[in-house]
Amino acid sequence: MRRVTPDSLGQVVDVDGRVLAGGIVVDVDLVGVQKTLNPVLKAKALDNRLPVPILGDPHAERVMRRLDPGYDKGRFRASQLGLAAVVRAKALDDWARDFLADHRDAVVLNLGCGLDARVYRIDPPVTVEWYDLDFPSVIDLRRQHLPPREHCTLIGSDVTDLAWLEQVPRGRPVLVVAEGLVPYLTEDDVRRLLTSVVDAFPTGRMLFDTVSVSAWRGSRWDPIGRMYNAVFRCGFDDPAALASWHPLLEYVDEAPMNDSPVLMDRAPATIRRIYRLLNLIPSFRRSSRILRFRF
Repeated sequence: MRRVTPDSLGQVVDVDGRVLAGGIVVDVDLVGVQKTLNPVLKAKALDNRLPVPILGDPHAERVMRRLDPGYDKGRFRASQLGLAAVVRAKALDDWARDFLADHRDAVVLNLGCGLDARVYRIDPPVTVEWYDLDFPSVIDLRRQHLPPREHCTLIGSDVTDLAWLEQVPRGRPVLVVAEGLVPYLTEDDVRRLLTSVVDAFPTGRMLFDTVSVSAWRGSRWDPIGRMYNAVFRCGFDDPAALASWHPLLEYVDEAPMNDSPVLMDRAPATIRRIYRLLNLIPSFRRSSRILRFRF
């Protein structure tokens, strides 16, 4: 039996994010990679309960509780092993704030947004035009669980169908944020996405994460990926080389993830010990990279 919970509109939503009306499932199904929003959202929700959170996102905890009231009940359900994903979100947030502080007229493309509350965490000025993009079913779910915001537009589209770019104003600096997205695209799709954005805007920053080649190839055996029918489709051992795809694209730097100092400082002691042991394996320590590019 599915666990269900009423939302603020009186709808009933099951754990997969489907709206139940009169006992009939309305089609807001998530499939494949779309379902990976659940463990990421859960990690952010659990982080918010730490004495000193890394991200500190009350929206994540509230939405996760509505989707699955017992998400933190049971022997392993409150595990903080997912805190590396929270570190990733924090790094992207910090970089985004830095860029928007200097570009108050920017356009922000938050690609593969899922149920992430980045626009609420960053709270950009009204001069910034923000676009949250994900599959239509995810955007439907987002409308149900996160409040509307002025100057924040939702786009329901496959990110690889670049027709969505026609909905975005040009001629302004652009900030692209893609959290947990790039590894699920093919290398050709990543190349087309990055180069198309560079061609469309006069200047900007791109913030996203990648995985190594070994992590990509090994993802087919990852139990979480198999659970959600979502495996990685590309990987890069030298992600800085992506800058060679366009003459205006430049690699800036990267932020630590699995070996992040903030992770080692704020994670519960048992989680810190686990990550310290795993980080002794070079292939694990460098398996995920948080990257910043500019053009």
